[in-house]
Amino acid sequence: MRPLLPPTFALCGLVLLSSIAVGQTMVEPQEAAPQKTGQAASEQPRIPFGDIRPMAASDRGRLRIGAGDLIEVSIYGVADFRQESRVNESGELSLPLIGSVRIGGATVEEAQDVVAKSLVEGGYFRDPHVSLVIKEFASQGVSVLGEVTKPGVYPMVGKRRLYDMVSEAGGFTPKAGKLVTITHRDQPTIPEKITISDDPAKSVQSNVEIDPGDTIVVSKAGIVYVVGDVQRPGGFVMENNEHMTVLQAVALAQGTNHTAALNAARILRRTATGPTQVKIPLKQIMAAKASDMDLSPEDILFIPGSAAKSALTRSVEGIFQIATSAAIYGAHP
Repeated sequence: MRPLLPPTFALCGLVLLSSIAVGQTMVEPQEAAPQKTGQAASEQPRIPFGDIRPMAASDRGRLRIGAGDLIEVSIYGVADFRQESRVNESGELSLPLIGSVRIGGATVEEAQDVVAKSLVEGGYFRDPHVSLVIKEFASQGVSVLGEVTKPGVYPMVGKRRLYDMVSEAGGFTPKAGKLVTITHRDQPTIPEKITISDDPAKSVQSNVEIDPGDTIVVSKAGIVYVVGDVQRPGGFVMENNEHMTVLQAVALAQGTNHTAALNAARILRRTATGPTQVKIPLKQIMAAKASDMDLSPEDILFIPGSAAKSALTRSVEGIFQIATSAAIYGAHP
């Protein structure tokens, strides 16, 4: 038994019946529907009602509908058939005329076929042009992890790009690296690697489109630590997460103190077999008599102080203090 039509649909039906002669889509006569449907099936096979095919590897970017998604369904040429509702927990969507249809797990194209087939089987239309739009993705959030201020899972409303989702997560942290890995839900074994560039033109290319269910991981930048007898000890982020030399690290530490024992400088480095020490000819490197050396992430550049130089400095400072005091007391007998 068919459901009773609302007044608006009844009026729409009268209009469509009156215009059958000019090729409207209402079924008339019923015998013509199988022939037209058969022709459409031969050109583009429709899937059986409720039969959702698994996504092929070539279907990258074709989104799946899930519970809670907000869907808008309309039929071309029928202004009164426009419905906006959410998919329930069973993956079903309630529509006028045909009631509930199961579209959970389907792509947009597959869901359109399911709705169109149901309308044809119900005798309401001969070959309806169904349009289905996912207005909100509630079932497939985007995970933003790594070096962002607020890691977590964020809902995706409409189309979003990489920078949109990073902004949702509070932006990059000061320790964020240039490499961002995007793992797509339908291709978990083929992650997409994006390099963030400071060049505006390249930065636009890095702002790739994000799909619901994707996982974004922002890498941590490599850090080199400079400690010892330098002006500003601390950790310094490696440019492009891959390159920094000894001289660059010393420069970031604002140079060595005049009491530094340059010939005793060394690199402390973690390896698979344990920590190691690499002696470096820092004095010769700073004098351009030896080649600069590359540093690796998490390296510690240690520049010790010279005890002899420190003692000499204290002696000189003592002489100046004595002389200053003598001058003061000499000026005021």
